[in-house]
Amino acid sequence: MATDIEVTSAQYIKGVGPDRLRVLKRLGISTIKDCLWYFPRRYEDRSDLRPISSLKLDEFQTIKGRVMKSSIFRTRKGMTIFQLTVGDETGTISCLWFHQPYMKRYFKQDDSVILYGKVQKNRGLQIIHPEYEIIRPGDDEHQAIHTARIVPIYPLVSGVNQRMLRGVVKNALQQYASLVEDPMPTNIRARNRLLGLDSAVKNIHFPVNERQRQEARKRLVFDEFFLLQMALAVKRYKMRSNPDTRAHSIDASREEEFFKTIGFELTDAQKKTIEDIRKDMTSSRPMHRLVQGEVGSGKTVVSAYGLFLAAANNRQGAIMVPTEILARQHYLTLNNIFASLGYNVVLLINGMNKDEKHEVVSQIQSKEADIIVGTHTLIQKGISFKDLGVVVVDEQHKFGVEQRSQLKTKTQNPDILVMTATPIPRTMAMTLYGDMDISVIDELPQGPRDVSTLWIDSSRVHEAYAFVKEQISAGRQAYIVYPVIDESVSLRSEGAEKMYEKLRNEAFKGLRVGLIHARMKDDDKSDIMKMFKKTKIDILVATTIIEVGIDVPNASVMVIENAERFGLSQLHQLRGRIGRGKFRSYCILVSDARTEESRQRLEVISKTEDGFRIAEEDLNMRGPGELFGKRQHGLPQLNLGNVVEDVDLLKQARQEAFRLIAEDPQLKDERHAGLRDLLLEAFQDRFHLGSIG
Repeated sequence: MATDIEVTSAQYIKGVGPDRLRVLKRLGISTIKDCLWYFPRRYEDRSDLRPISSLKLDEFQTIKGRVMKSSIFRTRKGMTIFQLTVGDETGTISCLWFHQPYMKRYFKQDDSVILYGKVQKNRGLQIIHPEYEIIRPGDDEHQAIHTARIVPIYPLVSGVNQRMLRGVVKNALQQYASLVEDPMPTNIRARNRLLGLDSAVKNIHFPVNERQRQEARKRLVFDEFFLLQMALAVKRYKMRSNPDTRAHSIDASREEEFFKTIGFELTDAQKKTIEDIRKDMTSSRPMHRLVQGEVGSGKTVVSAYGLFLAAANNRQGAIMVPTEILARQHYLTLNNIFASLGYNVVLLINGMNKDEKHEVVSQIQSKEADIIVGTHTLIQKGISFKDLGVVVVDEQHKFGVEQRSQLKTKTQNPDILVMTATPIPRTMAMTLYGDMDISVIDELPQGPRDVSTLWIDSSRVHEAYAFVKEQISAGRQAYIVYPVIDESVSLRSEGAEKMYEKLRNEAFKGLRVGLIHARMKDDDKSDIMKMFKKTKIDILVATTIIEVGIDVPNASVMVIENAERFGLSQLHQLRGRIGRGKFRSYCILVSDARTEESRQRLEVISKTEDGFRIAEEDLNMRGPGELFGKRQHGLPQLNLGNVVEDVDLLKQARQEAFRLIAEDPQLKDERHAGLRDLLLEAFQDRFHLGSIG
């Protein structure tokens, strides 16, 4: 009976007993497959063998020689040192190991050895604690795994060393690599010139040369992307083929009334997105669309059309937003649109008192409420909808995967509209939202915003404050933004609360200064924003709570203190709070940026307002793991793949995965059985794939 490497314990690998297995489990290695798929994090090229006489000081180098003598001695301070003298035709070198006298029994006179380490000079050449390989008669020198080759360097935990782990992996490959089954269809492998899986696994660990390492990585990265894209393709197929969705119909005269209530001319990008939504919601398959829109591009009006279609078909529509400030703003905006159409818009947030909340919940459940605006309160237990036709998730990146999916489960197969003001690079959109249709609103209603961005160091902050006073004298208002509420010594950052007191008593004494941050009571936050919008506050000191959903056209200047503490997309979002009126606006970044990366971020944000270019730069600098945390997108960690560096491979894998699912959507073909098993194991729970085959 053949060994099943997926379930067979790693204890069956040569050299692994119960004690070593316990150590390996700390690395996440429990089975033979875990071991084979525990990939190196980097490599060292130790294949260049140097004569001893040509060695360079303070560099890591590889030599081959023979053991001339060995000895153990103690220093005056009682340290035990094992010393090995190795020579070749050109000279000799000493190798030292501290506190390891047992090493002496490993080496014999005239043994052929290969050594790798940092060459130093101390009464002659020496290497301290070198990597070593002993080549005995009959041994194949090319089978060395620690020296004289491209050597894998693995992620480790305390108690595990590279030498031990390399030995375990090498034994696992020798014993079990031939049992690795390749589930990838032959035609896909041929079209994309991919190595066989067993060969790829061998060469990702111990490549003979750099070309083989790259070929092995290509195959394994392709597999990672392919499996993920298959899951997205299956999810898309299931949504599009679901027969339970009710198509919405359109009453032309009623639709005309809706557009009249908006009160302004839509941009071409808004019209195109609305047409996309119209086609989705009038079809027999559920809408599953992502709308990307620049700050101030008018996404709310676009989402209002989807809510209108649901209400016009006697169904409910719900919009979930991340903050109560944004919920209140959307409620006012949507109420202005829908009140004249006779639709009841309600607000559901935690900040409401018990009686208010009870009344709203009652209206939702009885269907008196046509359109519901709320925060995560909408997904709490006890909140049920009568007939939910469309779900809108605004600023989707502020919600976790489970929060977004919970709202969808409040009804059967609703139309889903997801909106974001954080532009998502195409590579990330393919990875995170490959199951969705995507619309982009890349046009601003009032034309390009007139915002100038300037970066200054902290020694010039008084100039920024003087400019703020000039703007206020001209009738404008200002934001001053801090990264934290309380002063942070570790972040070298002033806090909003402390600076609010200082600014209103010193730099802006005599002006009306307000404060808003996340720890304030909801009613207090709401009151502050109302006062600021009604121009009863001149300067609003704030944290990132104003990042989304704040619309005060009279605010013309924003000073962002410790700007290096913010990500690029976050800076872009904050800057989007100004330039919303008819006059020129100014964003002043105050930062003594100390790192190259932070300086690079500030230079990018100073030079462009193009959100998509900023998002691409952010992705390039921070990488996908930082830009979109696992909590947000719900995808597994990629072991080898990188959506920035491997974008061409991602496109290939996506094309092949979607083609395969189009041909065999249920993966019932027995040739695809291995892929089906892998897909269900990796994504059944995460993507709710259910039974495929």
